[in-house]
Amino acid sequence: MDFVDNVLKVFPQLLGAVPVVIVLALGAMALALVLGLIVALARLSNFRVIRGIAIFFVEIIRGTPLLVQLVYIFFVLPVIGIQIDPIPAGILGLGLNYAAYLSEVFRSSILSVEHGQTEAAWSLGYTPTKTLWRIVIPQSFVVSLAPIGNYFIAMVKDTALTSVIAVTEILKTANILNSQTFQTTAIYTAAAILYLIISFPLSRIVDSLERKARTRG
Repeated sequence: MDFVDNVLKVFPQLLGAVPVVIVLALGAMALALVLGLIVALARLSNFRVIRGIAIFFVEIIRGTPLLVQLVYIFFVLPVIGIQIDPIPAGILGLGLNYAAYLSEVFRSSILSVEHGQTEAAWSLGYTPTKTLWRIVIPQSFVVSLAPIGNYFIAMVKDTALTSVIAVTEILKTANILNSQTFQTTAIYTAAAILYLIISFPLSRIVDSLERKARTRG
């Protein structure tokens, strides 16, 4: 019972860090969605230079750990005069990392749209740009909803990595509490439960999106 009591005692303090997690996750996902779509379109470009830059970005981001990217943004960029506060640095690091992965989701979903619909739009007088934004992207976005949801859940959990750049989110708060009370098991158990409480409803929503996507398919 003492263990349960200790877990319950630290919960209110850990809950105070949840808004930081929400800001990190929503800010980073917004950045990842916009940048991921831009990179996906660049990957599909007919211009070799643009396509090459996009491929280079994806390979660099996917080929290095997220933790290293966060550390680089927060600790290395100030050496060249670029100082970023912890939360914006966390949003930037998470956003850039997930943009690389979401770009592949967007690219594959765009390619999954039947080319016949594009040709039909052209026959109706649509320009290629108008066809892309009015016909192709809306349909591809529906296909990509479930993968986007899965990446968002992963991002929520990856916000824990921002503790290494002084962001006071759930894990950082747990570390501080542990240094003060030394109730290691209770504190980190409470942190794990809190992450589960946040991610479980999100996973149910994603499952629902996947079922709807299969039904549409």
